[in-house]
Amino acid sequence: MQTGTRFLDLADPAFDVTSPEVHAAREEASWARTSYGYAVLRHAEVTALLKDRRFRQGNARWPAQNGITSGMFSDWWQKVLLSLEGEDHLRLRRLLNPAFKQGAVTPMVPGFTELAHELVDGFGERGSVELIGEFAEPYASRVLCRLIGLPEDEWAQVARWADDLGKSFGVRVREDLPRIERALEGLYGYCDAVVRDRAAAPRDDLVSDLVRAQQEGRLSAEELSVALVFLVFAGMETTRNQLGLAVQTLLAHPEQWRLLAERPELGRNAVEEVMRVNPTVTWITREALEDVDLGDGLVVRAGDIVQVLSHSAGTDPRAQPDPSFDITVEHPMHMGFGGGVHHCLGHWVARLDMAVALPVLAARMPDARPDGPGEWLPVSGNTGAVRYPLVFTPTPAGGR
Repeated sequence: MQTGTRFLDLADPAFDVTSPEVHAAREEASWARTSYGYAVLRHAEVTALLKDRRFRQGNARWPAQNGITSGMFSDWWQKVLLSLEGEDHLRLRRLLNPAFKQGAVTPMVPGFTELAHELVDGFGERGSVELIGEFAEPYASRVLCRLIGLPEDEWAQVARWADDLGKSFGVRVREDLPRIERALEGLYGYCDAVVRDRAAAPRDDLVSDLVRAQQEGRLSAEELSVALVFLVFAGMETTRNQLGLAVQTLLAHPEQWRLLAERPELGRNAVEEVMRVNPTVTWITREALEDVDLGDGLVVRAGDIVQVLSHSAGTDPRAQPDPSFDITVEHPMHMGFGGGVHHCLGHWVARLDMAVALPVLAARMPDARPDGPGEWLPVSGNTGAVRYPLVFTPTPAGGR
């Protein structure tokens, strides 16, 4: 008999996956029922599930779960790297991997540092900032442009499309569909123009590498367009959201904010710790390929959807008896970058660019505090700040 009887309404925009309700469900059982299949809540079970080859990535069914069964968005979603399996997934990932390896990203770190300071210079003397629009979005977008070879001065238009397309990961996806499809159309047109440019005049960048692979028959023209659109929006959206959540978390622990300013080498650990307790990706989806007994009374059937709840697993007291927020401690693995063969392709970029940005912000705004509640996405699906105003003691431009 299946013992997990608690129901978690992940589809409700008012539901909070970090709430006491979820923690109570975790204490009752390792799993719960949800509006999107089952949810696994504990660290050990989550870690095992993400590595279990009896499951595949379950995102391909996300549009249909929300009543979207046709149209531009539904068609595109079935072809993105996140939804692919088997040889197609492996082939595309091999083509993209070289640009996202740690060795390829590390030389860009000094440029990330300069960019972070440049952005803070733009508002430091004012003593106030809307963090998302004035820092997180331009920072994430310009890093992404540098990484894949897009014109950096066009970041704002790319960011607007990516922001709208990012709503495809939200629990309001169906009502946001017209906006999502307009952004998708815009990004397709933009990326196709970049591809034509690189075909005529190749450069030393990822787009040129992919165009070359397409010309050599290693991927189709459609696969190239789909991949570029996905990289643009996923690479910008998740980092922007996670930066806002990171600052929110650190400001809620002022001693940690001050420590990060004093010890910027803790930036890497701060990123991991923030993603453990306040991840932008609040759940990760898997689909059962066969009937599987997951224990604790949960038997899933072939085709069943199982959600991995990132915050619940990351704060599970069974894995870490003292789960308090501490950037000096290395806690067990968080779920913010997924796991298994679908582990986030861009995790080194996100880790390194945020590890640079957060200490710069802490050092340049040591007494920063929220200026009102801000505006936030639902804390289910992909979450983050829409607006997050801060105030602080003004600092001179170039104050490094």
